Amino acid sequence: MDTSESSSTKADRSESRTEGRSDPDTPAAGDPPRRGWRRWAMDTRPLRIPAYRRLWSSTIVTAVGSQLTAVAVPKQIYDITHSSAWVGYASLAGLVPMVAFALWGGAVADTVDRRKLLLVTNIGIAVTSLLFWAQAVTGLDSVVVLMVLLALQQAFFGFNSPARTASIARLVPAEQLPAANALGSTVMQTGLVAGPLLAGVLIPVIGLPELYLIDALALCVTVWAVFRLPALAPLGATARRAGLREIAAGFRYISRHKVLLLSFLADIVAMVFGMPRALFPELAAHTYGSYGEGLALGVLFAGIPVGAVLGGLFSGVFSRARRHGWMVIGAVVAWGLAVAGFGLSANLWVAVAFLAVAGVADMVSMVFRGAILLSAATDEMRGRMQGVFTVVVAGGPRLADVLHGTAGAAFGPRAAVAGGGALVVVVMLALAATVPALRRYRI
Repeated sequence: MDTSESSSTKADRSESRTEGRSDPDTPAAGDPPRRGWRRWAMDTRPLRIPAYRRLWSSTIVTAVGSQLTAVAVPKQIYDITHSSAWVGYASLAGLVPMVAFALWGGAVADTVDRRKLLLVTNIGIAVTSLLFWAQAVTGLDSVVVLMVLLALQQAFFGFNSPARTASIARLVPAEQLPAANALGSTVMQTGLVAGPLLAGVLIPVIGLPELYLIDALALCVTVWAVFRLPALAPLGATARRAGLREIAAGFRYISRHKVLLLSFLADIVAMVFGMPRALFPELAAHTYGSYGEGLALGVLFAGIPVGAVLGGLFSGVFSRARRHGWMVIGAVVAWGLAVAGFGLSANLWVAVAFLAVAGVADMVSMVFRGAILLSAATDEMRGRMQGVFTVVVAGGPRLADVLHGTAGAAFGPRAAVAGGGALVVVVMLALAATVPALRRYRI
């Protein structure tokens, strides 16, 4: 690890410990060791901190509510146009503003009180959900309006996400960051499973417009939880403007701190080369068609999120690890091996088991990459780091859809999946071998 990286990391750890001691809601250090089955179960120590507990509890509701809207928008667009192409165009309409505003929002999060920024952006998302409901209940049937609202919603999300994640390091001690990330990631992954299932049940019963309304009401819970957070003003005394110069400074900061750069590259490698979801429909129709195309497609899409949830529930196994760099390397390699195994599997249930293993590996990777970003960056840079993180997480799977779709057409879906998984392993091990910063990183 280079000198500048080491100094910023040490300073930030000192800052995190100081914040933890000055907050009367933070539990004292030196918790007794967990024994028996509790060593395997999820580490819930961060939930003893009231501020973090409020923030986390709000995500239980909104993780499901946001998925209702995520299902309703493409469903409504397809009902209007009867074209999957328009559904794809809508996804692009949401991606572009999300990327732009995540980068800008990360810079803004480093210059203002993050609590106030979270209040404004969550209210904005809630108002957008109400507008979604209004256009649906009035029968406007305008794809243009839907795409504009989607772009607006994703812009608010781009502003919101960096500030929300960067705030966690101000609410919990540094040694509990992996546990806090595991708690948050488990809730989000549970929403990815439960939300679409709930939407499928509710649409025939209450109709599509009400899904938007439920999401808007769920967001009110988040607004109330954020309102009760403590002030999260910048720790630095130097006033800054959130412009292009600050965004560029964030990228320069990443380039100078190899452990941060490698944490982003690890996710890009895993997702771009190893996320096979674009090939699920073809695999369900042909490779696993004998099991029933609908059943096969459903379980393929559910495999990774279910594995991630299981990984979160048993995160006590890894959440207290100190060698965060090795945990990321091992998780990405395990992801690649599991994806390769999935590509080689002709039996549906064996294939889904490999996807579930991949989901566990993805959860471990998310937990420790998130912990590295929060602990290795100073507070004045955390918002910008999370902005880049949001872009990488959102953009990687979309690039993977293009790459796997093209490779699947050229070489066949199973060969493309297996080859992608093997490529993840080779590239990740090569990065770990040639750049030691990630291997050496620990707290």
